[in-house]
Amino acid sequence: MQRFKCKIAYDGSQFSGYQVQPSKRTVQSELENTLKKLHKGQEVKVYASGRTDAGVHAKGQVIHFDSPLTIPLERWIIALNSLLPNDIVVLEVEQVEDNFHARFQAKGKEYRYFVNLSNTRDPFQRNFSYHHPYKLDIQSMNDAAKYLLGSHDFTSFCSAKTEVEDKIREIRKIELIQQDTMLIFRFVGNGFLYNMVRIMVGTLIQVGSGQINPGSIKEIIEHKDRKYAGKTAPAEGLYLWEVYYD
Repeated sequence: MQRFKCKIAYDGSQFSGYQVQPSKRTVQSELENTLKKLHKGQEVKVYASGRTDAGVHAKGQVIHFDSPLTIPLERWIIALNSLLPNDIVVLEVEQVEDNFHARFQAKGKEYRYFVNLSNTRDPFQRNFSYHHPYKLDIQSMNDAAKYLLGSHDFTSFCSAKTEVEDKIREIRKIELIQQDTMLIFRFVGNGFLYNMVRIMVGTLIQVGSGQINPGSIKEIIEHKDRKYAGKTAPAEGLYLWEVYYD
């Protein structure tokens, strides 16, 4: 038995999230169905660096699985991609040590969020960015983002449905990148809570709209209460961009 690590990308538009759910189309179920075909009906469990919600995309999700098949690495990519649906693709495959775990050995993640600031909505971007045709004060948003950097209890910036008890996370970098009418939020951290990136984006957009004062971010963090942060930005603008390992 050998363990394989894969970097995958997917368009989350037509998925009910990453994780297997009864009677729903998910990324994990498509991956496991494909591996089952390759293994002549044998079930193969797939483990990911983390879940993504319905409508959320990935450019660099990482998974691992075990297989007894002796297929050259370059053939694994061809075999998997020939059976996967068009909205999932395997980008890289490598053989790893038996103790590697895509989730538990991840040292950090990068998420990006795309906001289309164009006055006119783009029908070809409707599933891949959040359309917000209003002026934003980028400087105020950058000022506010500084308060999110470092290690904090991010209870105020995660869904009330979050099950984990330890809500301390470290945000290492936040960048706001403007490319024509597209504003890209880049977040790098050691981990992220349920809906955390989308709530941070929604809050920063409200700062840029003048609804929240940049300095209030510090108080919002200290409240440790979801009701004090801004709205949750829509799923379609979010991408799991990269997962970092040693």
